[in-house]
Amino acid sequence: MKPYKFILSGGGTGGHIYPAIAIANELKARHPQACFLFVGAQDRMEMQKVPKAGYEIEGLWIAGIQRNLSRRNLMFPFKLLHSLARAKKIIKAFNPDVVIGTGGYASAPLLRVASLKKIPCLIQEQNSYAGVANKWLSKKVNTICVAYKGMEKYFPTEKLVLTGNPVREDIIEIASKKEEGQHFFQLRKDKKTLLVLGGSLGAKAINEFIANSLGFFKENEMQVLWQTGSFYFENYKKHHEIFDVQVHDFIYKMDLAYAVADIVISRAGALSVSELSMVGKPVIFIPSPNVAEDHQKKNALAIVQENAAILIEEKNLETQFEKIFTELIHSEEKQKILSQNIKKLAAHNATKAIADEVEKLLQKQ
Repeated sequence: MKPYKFILSGGGTGGHIYPAIAIANELKARHPQACFLFVGAQDRMEMQKVPKAGYEIEGLWIAGIQRNLSRRNLMFPFKLLHSLARAKKIIKAFNPDVVIGTGGYASAPLLRVASLKKIPCLIQEQNSYAGVANKWLSKKVNTICVAYKGMEKYFPTEKLVLTGNPVREDIIEIASKKEEGQHFFQLRKDKKTLLVLGGSLGAKAINEFIANSLGFFKENEMQVLWQTGSFYFENYKKHHEIFDVQVHDFIYKMDLAYAVADIVISRAGALSVSELSMVGKPVIFIPSPNVAEDHQKKNALAIVQENAAILIEEKNLETQFEKIFTELIHSEEKQKILSQNIKKLAAHNATKAIADEVEKLLQKQ
């Protein structure tokens, strides 16, 4: 029998890229002879991240529609038509057995073409609020894997499978990696570590707040491991190693970063929430207010309601953060409760469950 061929498409942010890579890794473990091709947007971060994970990638000339009035929106119809034509060529040349989409600009034209050609298609929606691309594709694809209950308000019920979100394999077991992480990041063992994550692209408000709070963290005997995102790194790299601060544009060894963290400050994107549930560290979520239907706040509230994390909105950082953080850092009991509760919410078998659904599509051919 010829080796299976899989196309995976997802990108724009780490929240779309890393689930796709996790699914590919699981399928590769099951089918070592299989062929894999990723398809992304040609000027987005997937074009660097996917090759680093060991997979080939093709880029489409595509971008999303801006929510505000923008000249770039005038180009969208042309980019979409161009991407549909390019997607047809890629699919014809590669001839996949199954096409998998994890959201992002490029997944829409690719899976649209694949589904019209009757190639089995699966999409994975990470958020509690469905993305535009996945809603557009939902009537044509075969299977829709979701991470939250109640997604039938966006998708056909008969296609839904509740799986949870895939996470990177290397973060599943981090308890034994703390010493390795301290050595890797050159952190002091006699100080607690605060890990700051603003998402793969960075978060302006979080970066500004952290920069203004470095003195506060020093007073509380905290060392800071800070991912600014590539957009903001140049603005904040001057703080590197001041007051026990490490500034990175992007942290590639996330397993080691999670291992050394005593407390985490993070956005509340779906992938971040899923990974932090698996990691089981005390978390302060600062959701982005600039997303569709305020879905990051909804993601965070689902965790907070289980007494498994703390939520501070951006607009309240100046008035609430220091009091909340001080209470948390001085209460080992509060940290323990948050850690235990968030770990209970982790979907440990999400990647395997999604791969199982891909297997079902293979069997139907």
